Amino acid sequence: MNIFDKNLTEWTLFLDRDGVINRQIKGDYVRNLSQLEFLSGSIDAAARLSKRFGRVIVITNQRGVARGLMSLQDVENIHKFICEEVEKAGGRIEKVYFCPHDYSDNCNCRKPATGMIDQAKADFPEIDLNKCLMVGDSKLDMELAINAGIRSVFIGADSPNGEPVFPSLAEFADELDK
Repeated sequence: MNIFDKNLTEWTLFLDRDGVINRQIKGDYVRNLSQLEFLSGSIDAAARLSKRFGRVIVITNQRGVARGLMSLQDVENIHKFICEEVEKAGGRIEKVYFCPHDYSDNCNCRKPATGMIDQAKADFPEIDLNKCLMVGDSKLDMELAINAGIRSVFIGADSPNGEPVFPSLAEFADELDK
C-alpha cells in the first residue's frame, strides 16, 4: 500500500518539530523565539501538506524544559509562532503536543513512547491509526511510528528502518504535489 497513491483528506499527519520544521541546534535546544530558524521551505510545505491531509499535528520532545533551559511558556510561544506562520502561508496546524520531561522521568509522552499520539486520539477521537503518517528526522520518531503502528517518512539522509526518505519537508510536500 503506497501512501503516495492515496487520497489523504481522511489522514492525520504527525510532524516532528526540530530538524523537520525548524533548524535543530545540535547539543542544545531552541530555547526562545530569537533562536527559532525555519528550515528552507518548511512553512510553505506545512501549509501545502495541511491542504492534503485532514489534520496536521506537531509532536515534539522538549527535554530542555526539564533541564531548566527554557520555560513551558517559552515552548508555548515558539509553538504559537510556528502555527501562526503556517496559517499566514495558508495552512493550519490543529495542535502541538510536546513532552517537557527528561529521560529519567519515565513518562509515557516522551518519544518513542506513544503518549502524544494517544493524547491526540483522545482529543480527536476520529483519528484512525491506519490513516496516520509520522514525518520525522530521528530514530526516535521512526520508533514512535512503529510503536503506534503508523506509517512513517524520514527527513534526512538515511532512514533507520527503510522508511521513505526525503531531504526536507519541502521535498516531501513536492513529491505529494506531483
